[in-house]
Amino acid sequence: MIQKLQKITTLLVLMMVLSGCTNNPEDNLEHLEGYWEIERVILNDGSTKEYSYNDTVDFISLEDSQTGIRKKMKPNFMGTFETSKDAENFTIKIENDSMNVYYKTPFDTWKETVLLATKNQLKVINKNNAIFLYKRYKPISIN
Repeated sequence: MIQKLQKITTLLVLMMVLSGCTNNPEDNLEHLEGYWEIERVILNDGSTKEYSYNDTVDFISLEDSQTGIRKKMKPNFMGTFETSKDAENFTIKIENDSMNVYYKTPFDTWKETVLLATKNQLKVINKNNAIFLYKRYKPISIN
């Protein structure tokens, strides 16, 4: 009887610990803004495409906790960016314990799910189950 009680207690403690470690998707929001450089894409078939050099970076700006824009920016050697006036508007929704980003342009609409957003990493998955891994953009320094 004591062993059974110990097993039940251990199981309950383990369940509490695991449930306390679940990722709150709203925690990703604070890290979403900024300049992001793509590192690699893991395609649905498991193949990986590496990006050793990028001539553009994604700039994400939040207007509030539910809306924002994403733009392609081209860094230059002066430490500034060139960009077009084109921007992708998005809406953020927390659904089924996930942070979903809904994009809308005059040409298309699509959804991406944020899997991870930290100070230095961003990971999203699209409708084709391709996983995009980004790193925080750091300007090239020529000294």
